[in-house]
Amino acid sequence: MTPNPIIVALDVESAAEARALVRRLGPRVDFYKVGMELYAAAGMEMVRELLGEGKDVFLDLKFYDIPETVQRAVAQVARTGVRFLTVHAVGSVMRAAKQSRDREGTVGLKLLAVTVLTSFGPEDAAELGFHGDIPDLVAQRARNAIECGVDGIVASPLEVAAVRRIAGPGAILVTPGIRSAGSDKGDQKRVATPFEAIRDGADYLVMGRQITRAADPAAEAGRVLEEIERGKDLVSRR
Repeated sequence: MTPNPIIVALDVESAAEARALVRRLGPRVDFYKVGMELYAAAGMEMVRELLGEGKDVFLDLKFYDIPETVQRAVAQVARTGVRFLTVHAVGSVMRAAKQSRDREGTVGLKLLAVTVLTSFGPEDAAELGFHGDIPDLVAQRARNAIECGVDGIVASPLEVAAVRRIAGPGAILVTPGIRSAGSDKGDQKRVATPFEAIRDGADYLVMGRQITRAADPAAEAGRVLEEIERGKDLVSRR
């Protein structure tokens, strides 16, 4: 486990809200996710601002387009200093992203393949023409991602143990859908607690509302870290 595995999702409407959250979290959190909402509102300027403050950035844009477009977009991201970038776990997309990143010679940018969104259930997969179990689809896409040579995988905490077995110890595993026991699940369907995800092989935990909507976000992030340590202590005593 990394010293602080929490990536806080800046799923807010404006740069001003993002800045306020980063200020409130202070040194407690150094890794932030910029997703589609904030990117649409504030673009790469917000990303550069976070990087300028010494923060790590997970740019979660889930690229999915023709190879030429993916290559050009990844090249732009690779030049910024962003640490993680997501692409969909589709062979042509992953290969294009990796080729572009490697061509730029930017070893700092890690490409993460998105397997199945944590809001997906069996009915959603069926709409895409897949009629098996969600874990089977995740496993299939995880194997494809490793074959394509990406650096890591985004998967729900319910599948992270199986993905770790497929991906091996060197892959970066990032899990959204993290909620402490008793917390509101929101629109997520496949969730687990912070300790469960770390225990099962996750390297990083993407957390949003539980921390960002807390009365004291920094204190809540600290409480999550303590929760993980308590879980580890209990396991070590068995």
